Amino acid sequence: MLGTAGALAGHATAAPAGDTPLSSVGSGRSSFHGRHQPGITSELQSCGHLVAFDLMPGAGRKEAAALLRRWSATAGRLMAGEPAGDGDTGVALDAGPASLTVTFGFGRSFFDRTGLASRRPGALAPLPPYSSDRIDKSRSEGDLWVQIGANDSLVAFHALRAIQKDAGSAARVRWQMNGFNRSPGATVRPMTARNLMGQVDGTRNPRPDEKDFEQKVFVPADGEPDWMANGSYAVVRRIRMLLDDWEKLSPGDQERVIGRRKADGAPLSGGGETSDMDLEKTDAQGDLVVPFTAHARISRPDYNQGATILRRLFSYHDGYGEDGAPDAGMLFVCWQADPMRGFVPLQFHLDRGDALSRYIRHEASGLYAVPGGAAKGEYVGQRLLEG
Repeated sequence: MLGTAGALAGHATAAPAGDTPLSSVGSGRSSFHGRHQPGITSELQSCGHLVAFDLMPGAGRKEAAALLRRWSATAGRLMAGEPAGDGDTGVALDAGPASLTVTFGFGRSFFDRTGLASRRPGALAPLPPYSSDRIDKSRSEGDLWVQIGANDSLVAFHALRAIQKDAGSAARVRWQMNGFNRSPGATVRPMTARNLMGQVDGTRNPRPDEKDFEQKVFVPADGEPDWMANGSYAVVRRIRMLLDDWEKLSPGDQERVIGRRKADGAPLSGGGETSDMDLEKTDAQGDLVVPFTAHARISRPDYNQGATILRRLFSYHDGYGEDGAPDAGMLFVCWQADPMRGFVPLQFHLDRGDALSRYIRHEASGLYAVPGGAAKGEYVGQRLLEG
């Protein structure tokens, strides 16, 4: 059971510079229109939904275009804090936009269903299998994928319900998953998030202020295919954490699996959370302080020929199994300009020796082409569907 695709090596963009009082949570607002779609470089939100749709039998390119037009209009209204439109459920009445983002992508099968197979990106190839995969195909892939995030659970659910209702007779839900993160203002000062293993999670994620961030995460404006300009590719994995096994480890053993201190996320070689990791440092017995199989060592870009992904994650908990073990873990979403140079080689490396892989299991998977953002008056995917 190997491989995490760096799922625990980093979270999303850095926390806000100042404290976020709870009274301000509802006023946060993201723009739907722009060069890139929202929900990629946005700050982590406290709750979210991932949902995939399949086009209904008989629905093709025309119906898909009408659907994306409806979805884009609804997302634009909701992200501005307005009602969804006619038939609004009122679920989020009284609430502000609460940093809502809605992001749309196309699965590999979408192009066959719409007669657009010739315009399917080469990067949207099937992901190879990995030894830690226990993939449930009914909760994987899909023609269309939607990511919803917000800092209020009612606002997020309101968006999910509006998107599902807008699908009408054109598409039906294939699978749907719910996730959460720590709420803004829940800590005394802004901090990197923790995952359900209790580890600080997000220290080494690439940041938008890095000079090569755009080329690692987004398809260039003159890239191929042309309709993917300023877009990105999302790999989505439901990664179950085997928490009963993990929690049997001592805190010290947990730290050696990750390669970082549990208390503050600092590397075992010393310093603070953002200190450079000394990969050659040894202890009094001559053993590496950061073990050779530590997740933080193996997932480094410089150990993977520069392979880099932007992780943007939600935790999940879906109850308990018959054996009493929690069905809990991570809804892992990572972004890159090309998954064949990001997720795929990184995961192959992790598959061969990451100590963390004993304590996780990949249970669902998807890869989606996420086009660039829509300008005002346009809808997401218009260049593909009307090109």
